Amino acid sequence: MPATPSAPTRELPELLVLLEPDALREGLLHDARVGLTAASRTLPPKYFYDDAGSELFEDITRLPEYYQTRAERALLAAHADDIAAASGAEALVELGSGSSEKTGLLLGALAAAGTLADYVAVDVSPGALHGALELLARERPAVRVTGVVADFERHLRQLPAPGRRLVAFLGGTLGNLDPAQRARFLTDLAGGLTSGESVLLGVDLVKDPARLVAAYDDAAGVTAAFNRNVLRVLDRQLGADFDPDDFDHVAVWDAEAEWIEMRLRARRDLRVRVPDLDLDLAFAEGEEMRTEISAKFRREGICAELVAAGLEPAGWWTDGDFALVLALRP
Repeated sequence: MPATPSAPTRELPELLVLLEPDALREGLLHDARVGLTAASRTLPPKYFYDDAGSELFEDITRLPEYYQTRAERALLAAHADDIAAASGAEALVELGSGSSEKTGLLLGALAAAGTLADYVAVDVSPGALHGALELLARERPAVRVTGVVADFERHLRQLPAPGRRLVAFLGGTLGNLDPAQRARFLTDLAGGLTSGESVLLGVDLVKDPARLVAAYDDAAGVTAAFNRNVLRVLDRQLGADFDPDDFDHVAVWDAEAEWIEMRLRARRDLRVRVPDLDLDLAFAEGEEMRTEISAKFRREGICAELVAAGLEPAGWWTDGDFALVLALRP
């Protein structure tokens, strides 16, 4: 009996590493030293997203209080065809892709438009990339899938450019940057695009502060666990002896800045040692450390920021809570 031919083996998605573990650690050393020794202590939210933090964030997106993910997914389902037509993209590049759950809606629309050839997922977490990309490679065999381990604040101009790109920055993540950081990011992003390429932003809108606070302080405590996870990152990466149970999770609305702040508040007077920074830290009971801002937007404000960065607003889709904004590089 002739042998049954085996099924062809599909190559695993390519993984391009721009952010080496040593570079990530160097960034953490710098950011932790600056933030932990400041008069008002802070930590950048990028360090939430180790593999455990990425999984916790996926849990957050399914919480009843966290409307953003559902709203954004519904907008993509309703308007992906319009976005595909306006962008004419041959490649979808997704910054902070995580599990790439919503990506299929854009990929489907771009594929239907007949232009799509490549999907490039960019994330700081290799673990989040591996699973998502293997699934997409099976679901979209005609699309070349590439993962890039990178920091989107540092590596924008090094990202692959396999064709005319639509760069998607979804999930309201732009709001984690303060106004000066956003200006630098958008200018750098625009500078790395060629004429006719485009950017798709998902932005959360200003609304009732009670709804906003609830979205960042859920009843099940998942966001609290996500917030405290950054202390576990410091313990593991820098040899620190933070006890996450020594800190309460706090979410507050800053009406003047129009952003949510997530903080960690010391439950008692305590001392923390960070050997890799040769730091001994004293926290007073009630002292807070800011771990994230999440800015909320108004249409006129975000469009003005895009224009200042050299991008031309070309599409706005909203349900009143959340918005998708398309901008082109002239």
